[in-house]
Amino acid sequence: MSFASASPTPRPARPAFVLEAGGWEDFALIDSGHGRKLERYGDIVVDRPEPQAMWTPRLSEAEWSRADAVFTGTDEDDGHGRWRANRTLPEAWEMRYGPARFICRFTGFRHVGVFPEQRAHWDWMTDRIRNAGRPVRVLNLFGYTGVASLLCADAGAKVTHVDASKKAIAWARENQVLSGMESLPIRWILDDAVKFTAREERRGSTYEGVILDPPKFGRGPKGEVWELFDSLAEMLRLVRAVMAQEPLFIALTAYAIRASFLAAHRLGEEVFGDLGGKLESGELALVEAETGRLLPTSMFTRWSAR
Repeated sequence: MSFASASPTPRPARPAFVLEAGGWEDFALIDSGHGRKLERYGDIVVDRPEPQAMWTPRLSEAEWSRADAVFTGTDEDDGHGRWRANRTLPEAWEMRYGPARFICRFTGFRHVGVFPEQRAHWDWMTDRIRNAGRPVRVLNLFGYTGVASLLCADAGAKVTHVDASKKAIAWARENQVLSGMESLPIRWILDDAVKFTAREERRGSTYEGVILDPPKFGRGPKGEVWELFDSLAEMLRLVRAVMAQEPLFIALTAYAIRASFLAAHRLGEEVFGDLGGKLESGELALVEAETGRLLPTSMFTRWSAR
């Protein structure tokens, strides 16, 4: 599928504190606007809700109508909806980023198994692992389908991947096999992130890197309740307790919440301020392929030793 090229558009001015994630061979943000976004995942073009896209789309309705699949229903991350296919589509298909290969599927929550804007963190973390010059242990909390875990392990880290969903763990292990990374040191843990990290503190386990990508709301395998505004401060204090004496990085992302990155930054200063290093906070944004317009997707706070 191809779309007509638009007239050249001046590249927009860049605000501060934005991590841009452009497309790659297997992904592109084609257009956005009127509360929707048009993206290409591999060879499949999808049209799905994006409430922050308040502007006018660049492409015509006719071009949007050529999407292979359209998600209808709630625009909330934790809300159900359904996909409408405009042609016969596979139940699953493959994508690749660097050495990692992963499976995409149409889920009932408007996602397909990967968050492309996270490539800004993927590159940042793997660079630090490769250049550490020492063993690196990474704890990936709320690890979902495991792309970050695979990339960190390929870069040389020993990874502990934690998720409360049995289905997500199974999906992540599928991705490990697909990537040919079965021999890499990844522990797959089905558990509540808060409880697991608390046990790691009691055991004296430590990590040079921690990744957190929590939902707004969730439940653990034994009915544990996660609510971001109530639970995040405790979670970050537990993370601080399991950081190694010479840590490398912490990367927190939060989606679909009505909150300022300044609030997360303030909490990060309080919890990690004694580490020195560099604390950054802001927004993750996808870059439209033709125009360079930015589509904000989430807020982030991250710390690194350099």
